[in-house]
Amino acid sequence: MTDIDDKDEERHRAKMAKRKAVQDAEVAGKTIEKGLLIVNTGPGKGKTTAAFGLALRMLGYGKRVGVVQFIKGKWHTGEKDAFAAFGDRVVWHAMGEGFTWETQDLKRDIAAAEAAWAKALELIADPSISLVVLDELNIALRYDYLALDKVVAALKARREGLHIVVTGRNAKPALVEAADLVTEMGVTKHHFSTGVKAQQGIEF
Repeated sequence: MTDIDDKDEERHRAKMAKRKAVQDAEVAGKTIEKGLLIVNTGPGKGKTTAAFGLALRMLGYGKRVGVVQFIKGKWHTGEKDAFAAFGDRVVWHAMGEGFTWETQDLKRDIAAAEAAWAKALELIADPSISLVVLDELNIALRYDYLALDKVVAALKARREGLHIVVTGRNAKPALVEAADLVTEMGVTKHHFSTGVKAQQGIEF
């Protein structure tokens, strides 16, 4: 451990006191409490993982969570099994048919997206649910499986206090504009580029 003399300690204490005063003033200035529309987008890994982290946090406070998966329905995922332990506090609907390059059937993809959106509207309307995760909704919007204006209008009109997280690459500008919080996840380095396949517990 580096030796710290009394002068170093005092300088550090004074610096942190100033920092605390600034932070306290900033926090005190935030007075609005509302349900947030959150968008996790970008080419980097972790968009869905981050959304499920929020779901776990919400569950930690005894709240209920709803999940609709627009694309990944055919995948078996560890998170679905883990959330099953919370019983009816998690409402989970995996309704995707797989990625569009797998199905190669436009009508089928649109029908699946519309069914998933109908289920999403049910969860959004359910007053017992505090957080709704719309996983890969951005993909459905990117390929025009759903009407963007109607989706954005419904998300903006969400009931007071409801938080919604939308995930997926290439978030539409209209959705970004409507959101309260947008995180763009970039790629600095990705193991796929070196031939590492999707692995249990990491990608699914």
